[in-house]
Parts: sequence; structure tokens; C-alpha cells
Amino acid sequence: QVQLVESGGDLVQAGGSLRLSCKASGSIFSIDFMGWYRQTPGKQRELVATITSGGRTNYADSVKGRFTISRDNAKNTVYLQMNSLKPEDAAVYYCNAYKSGYHGFNSWGQGTQVTVSS
Repeated sequence: QVQLVESGGDLVQAGGSLRLSCKASGSIFSIDFMGWYRQTPGKQRELVATITSGGRTNYADSVKGRFTISRDNAKNTVYLQMNSLKPEDAAVYYCNAYKSGYHGFNSWGQGTQVTVSS
């Protein structure tokens, strides 16, 4: 298991940018998927972006071309660069770490609030 701590959430105007960080308590080198999800009140948590241990990325259609996920294995940190933010991007953003196998796990951070004003 790893503990995940998100940071970087803030209030930003529409069209602005933010970078979220997710710091893991241990090595993320062998974690199959690191990802960002978001949730608004009354709605299910939804996938924003994932990145594999090999660096392959996947994005929700709603953020393609605006958000970029990256990982720095040396710092045990995953980032989400968010550009051209829209009011509908406002949510609590959660970091996730998924490792398969016998010693696998599925860990979540506590979330960080992103607010976008129009």
C-alpha cells in the first residue's frame, strides 16, 4: 500500500491553469496505473486521466487537449497540469494508485478542491 497526498487545488478563473500534485509515501515505479479522478456533489467519481508505469496516458474526452498527466518516479509524484479550465472542471480531484497482483492495492488520496469561477 501507498498513502497518497494531493495538493495544488485552488480557486481559479475560467481560462486559467492549475497544476495538481500527488505525492506517494513510497515508490511508484512499479505501480501499474496512477490516475486522477474527480467528483462533484451528487455525482459519481469519474476518471480524468491515467498514466501507466510505462508512461502510456489516457484521458477523459472532456479534458483531452487541456489536461496533461505526468509522473516523476524519482520524486514518487504524479502531476496533473490543467489548462484552459472551465467552470465544469470544478470538483474535488482525487489521486489513485492501482497495482495488480498478489500484493496489489487500490489506494486513494483525500482529495483536493478545484474551484473555477466564470
